[in-house]
Amino acid sequence: MASGPLQGLKVIEFAGIGPGPFCGMLLSDMGADILRIERKGADAGRDPRVEIDRRGRSSVSLDLKRPESVAACLALCEKADVLFEGYRPGVMERLGLGPDAALERNPRIVYGRMTGWGQHGPYAPRAGHDINYIAITGALHAIGTKGKPVPPLNLVGDYGGGAMMLAVGLLSAVLHARATGQGQVVDASISDGTSYLTAIFYRLRALGQWQEERAANLLDGGAPFYDTYRCADGRFVAIGAIEPQFYALLLEKMGLAGKLRHDQMDRAAWPAMKATFAEVFASKTRDQWVEIMGDADTCFAPVLTAQEAAHDPHNIARSTFVEIDGIRQPAPAPRFSHTPGAIQASGTGAAVREVLQSWGLSASHVGELVDAAEA
Repeated sequence: MASGPLQGLKVIEFAGIGPGPFCGMLLSDMGADILRIERKGADAGRDPRVEIDRRGRSSVSLDLKRPESVAACLALCEKADVLFEGYRPGVMERLGLGPDAALERNPRIVYGRMTGWGQHGPYAPRAGHDINYIAITGALHAIGTKGKPVPPLNLVGDYGGGAMMLAVGLLSAVLHARATGQGQVVDASISDGTSYLTAIFYRLRALGQWQEERAANLLDGGAPFYDTYRCADGRFVAIGAIEPQFYALLLEKMGLAGKLRHDQMDRAAWPAMKATFAEVFASKTRDQWVEIMGDADTCFAPVLTAQEAAHDPHNIARSTFVEIDGIRQPAPAPRFSHTPGAIQASGTGAAVREVLQSWGLSASHVGELVDAAEA
């Protein structure tokens, strides 16, 4: 039995990489009933236990070049609230599964399109990955050391600017469809979404509070009180004491109260202040600093590895990580007071017929889809 605020929402996910699977995981963890259409043979040899971003969905493998597979997918569209895909522009149209075909079968369906560059524009047909998409937004230029931009994993583009924006777009369009009966296409591009995430920095630039130089600003490691520091054991701590009262308490805990002559926001003094901070933090181990800071409001935290994060007392108290079939993974987020999300059960193999029947497909359509999958 599904659990979560999206219980009853029926979603078709055409399997892809990066932001698509993450969006599917997010919707599934919130209770949506998702049927994932895989390319035939794509799941061969995969261990489903470690496919964390594919968890909680039923799946069926199809050869979408076969007419019977396309016909079955269109029949599924009649039952779905949402369909989303992550192919290059034009691929779904060539398969006969583009937005026009889906909306003709179901005028209420929300059709999500997840790409790097978007559905139109001079870059739309190009190949690329997260690093390329965020490069044209100004975000990548702002992240890194003075010497060079540094890839911020693929959290900024694929997941922040991509998957999260797609999820918001899909659910917004579902609300509109339920109010009006009118479905629509959601064009979610990573470059658009990442640009959207930079809104606050445009405000800071307009106020004259942001420089284009990296590691020279309040939030990019330029400020001595908003950065990471190496400790005596080679591990790191993170501090973010922006507000004056937190900064004052941080200095007290570091043994620097009354010893720094410069004002906190004196940018000209930041390099010297940072050197002092680095020297002090290097004098003790990370865990010693954890003990010194305690529960004080210094905006301090140890920089943990993924292994350490699972054993952090706060993460344990909130059950931030769970273990399924021996594989540790993040628990669903955010939390809901009345309709808690959960990692849903998935249906593959012998369960496919039951899954398709639960979608309300006729016996003939179920037979067509299973036969196409097994052919």
